[in-house]
Amino acid sequence: MAHVWRQRLLIGLYLFLALEFAIGAVTKFWPGPTIFGPAYSVKFVDWGYPSWFRFVIGAAELVAAVLLVIPRRRFRFLAAALLVVILIGAVTTHIVSQDSLVNSISAPIHLTIMAAIAWASRPKEWSELLSPRGSEKPKAGAHP
Repeated sequence: MAHVWRQRLLIGLYLFLALEFAIGAVTKFWPGPTIFGPAYSVKFVDWGYPSWFRFVIGAAELVAAVLLVIPRRRFRFLAAALLVVILIGAVTTHIVSQDSLVNSISAPIHLTIMAAIAWASRPKEWSELLSPRGSEKPKAGAHP
């Protein structure tokens, strides 16, 4: 019974995080101001990046959000690893730009969470990431 609740809580966490990153991705594509402040086209330029780079980050966040909700360990690992890279950039950007704590706190929190998910869902064998079926073994009597 405890295993069932643990699984449900983890699924809820993955869904919540996926929703957060999907909303974050949409705001990167939004042309004007968002609930998070000025338009990301302005924010990215203020941070020293080209305005179009927000589309790259938004697309990557959207892909990661989708991968997070696919119930396969390797997809969750890939999502978390991608988000770790993005969030390292975000944390670094906030530090270099000397953004306020209110504007900067989300990135390191999410970085810690994604690093934990990446670690927990890392493959036992790295070849599993490239395999079409991951670590699944064919069932006895099943044809390939």
